[in-house]
Amino acid sequence: MGSQQRTVLLVVHTGREEATDTARRVEKVLGDHGITLRVLTAEAVDKGSLHLAPDDMRELGVEIDVVDPDTRAAEGCELVLVLGGDGSFLRAAELARSADIPVLGVNLGRIGFLAEAEADHIDRVLDHIIARDYRVEDRMTLDVVVRADGQIIDRGWALNEASMEKGPRLGVLGVVVEVDGRPVSTFGCDGMLISTPTGSTAYAFSAGGPVLWPDLDAILVVPNNAHALFARPMVTSPESTIAIEVESDGHNALVFCDGRRKMLVPAGGRLEVQRGVTPVKWARLGRSPFTDRLVRKFRLPVTGWRGQ
Repeated sequence: MGSQQRTVLLVVHTGREEATDTARRVEKVLGDHGITLRVLTAEAVDKGSLHLAPDDMRELGVEIDVVDPDTRAAEGCELVLVLGGDGSFLRAAELARSADIPVLGVNLGRIGFLAEAEADHIDRVLDHIIARDYRVEDRMTLDVVVRADGQIIDRGWALNEASMEKGPRLGVLGVVVEVDGRPVSTFGCDGMLISTPTGSTAYAFSAGGPVLWPDLDAILVVPNNAHALFARPMVTSPESTIAIEVESDGHNALVFCDGRRKMLVPAGGRLEVQRGVTPVKWARLGRSPFTDRLVRKFRLPVTGWRGQ
């Protein structure tokens, strides 16, 4: 019997000039090794500087499938390969999670904290993919529920964070913070962030939260511009349930999961967040410590370090 056909879903940040050559390099190299490339419909047409041109690649003997960008886009693939920044990675992670396969990021953005490699190392990345030479880590996610009048009205999930925010041009958002069924504090704020360790270097970090190492199991709670004496970030157990109640006589709130999936929390409603049942599988190429990534991506000064 012949070997099973290998397929990789390629997700690209369209419109980046650098993505053009990199994407076509990926298509050609993987295609030459018998790996079918799958691309999303929105990325298979001319997007200014980027044109993945499936028909042109087929003429060169490279097989490319075009699929709709829904939750089934990655079914039957062994890997989702991302060319872009952290926003593209989060978009691709949603597809990879639905198919229970790993996601691998190549940075074409500015920081690219979630990416495993930079674009100028694409040939090394492709060698690892061809040889299936990568390890897979499970990254913690969050399951998110919105309740109103005791009933669940919406559900979601997040890899980085669930961000509760006040509506545009509205006043202070009044909230009550609850951990494991017990009230912690009531205050007004611009919003609340509930983050995973993976997301601690993203929005939560900008709001004043601490950096959590990704192998730490914990949930991070960060108030955003709170008007209170006790409104410090909190690190809770990974088994905790975090609830944010919106004052019944106040404004509606919006919740964004990874800045993508939006939900409405009506006044008097509540947001409940706990550890996600389904993690995101993360393809890793090396074993460099997280500390090195933190220093490199944030360009932290380490002058004077002598070590041991």
